[in-house]
Amino acid sequence: MKLNQRKVAGLKLPSGTRDKIYFDDEMKGFGFRLRSEGARLSRTWVAQYRAKGRTRRLTIGDYEKVTAEQARAAAKVTFGEVAAGRDPQGNKQAQRLTAARSLRSAIDDYLAMKESTLRPASYRMAKLYLTGSYFRPLHAAAIIDVTRADIAPRLNAIIRDSGRIAARSARSALSSLFTWALQQGIVEQNPVVGTEDPGPAKSRDRVLKDPEIAAIWRACGDDDYGKIIKLLICTGCRRDEIGGLRQEGEIDLHAGTITLPAERVKNGHAHVLPLLGLARSIIASIERRSERDHVFGIRSAGGHTGWDRSKKDLDGRLAGKVAAWRVHDIRRTVATRMADLGVEPHIVEAILNHYSGHRAGDAGVYNRSTYSRQIHAALALWDDHLRSLIQGGGHKVVALPAA
Repeated sequence: MKLNQRKVAGLKLPSGTRDKIYFDDEMKGFGFRLRSEGARLSRTWVAQYRAKGRTRRLTIGDYEKVTAEQARAAAKVTFGEVAAGRDPQGNKQAQRLTAARSLRSAIDDYLAMKESTLRPASYRMAKLYLTGSYFRPLHAAAIIDVTRADIAPRLNAIIRDSGRIAARSARSALSSLFTWALQQGIVEQNPVVGTEDPGPAKSRDRVLKDPEIAAIWRACGDDDYGKIIKLLICTGCRRDEIGGLRQEGEIDLHAGTITLPAERVKNGHAHVLPLLGLARSIIASIERRSERDHVFGIRSAGGHTGWDRSKKDLDGRLAGKVAAWRVHDIRRTVATRMADLGVEPHIVEAILNHYSGHRAGDAGVYNRSTYSRQIHAALALWDDHLRSLIQGGGHKVVALPAA
């Protein structure tokens, strides 16, 4: 029989059966399915075909919502796709699986596959850019739903907070992820393509003046972000290094040190810094939380989040006392002002965990000193300088003479 609205209305399940498909005599594979689902009788239009050696069945629609003419037209389209070598039902299942895959889960799969093929430094940087704070607001979204309009604002935020060099590297890492996802059939396009390339950046030379350092310190609240900014001023560390601090293995108040493990720093070299004066008092003031290892942040995993909002709040409290500045300017300021106080360049580089200066070339092959004594003296000098800026009064520590 030819299936139409009138004929299918009278179809019933044969006695003793729970599922029955009545097929159309004119269009092979076009059918009407009756299926018992407890007290409910399901009545749907279907298209059945073979693809890749398997029998497939695609549900077209419910009898109450789709007419026979509409169902027949849809079945014709389906069979046309099959004739062209495609598998409509297989594609539909793949789309459902892909839709359930979040950007973060795709990142994890990508990093797991690339760990053995990328150079260690390249892998660390890819992990830093993809799993860190840069694209964290997009992590929960389905990867197929991430668009150029989602990515562009994140790149703008990175440019604003961390500069064009970081934005360019982050954009490249995200584009590589989507290229891999495209090759794996997870997505159909790379949404990074078409976003603005931050381009080569002019190196920033913004160094905060002493009154600006003091103003920022005083404007910091007693919340996580305020303590992070103060610790950055004390140590010269990078934002995520302090924002992601862990209680176990990284902070030792008894020894008076912060230890940044290799996997959490840009150059892959573990870094130990002494905790002195102001920095030590800030760390000691933080209440230890038994339910989580991270010092900062409120989520079950990860450190501080909400960087953009926190920076805006801080700028609001500064009320124009400090001209346009970025958090990364603090690191440059610490390095510059230490040099102004008489700290030797290779010691400043050691404090910043830079290997280009104090372990470069032939000297770096033989000189394995960690300069721990000099670093301690330099940070004591810097701590004393900060105290004089914030609390007033003269300096109590003087720079060590050059050897």
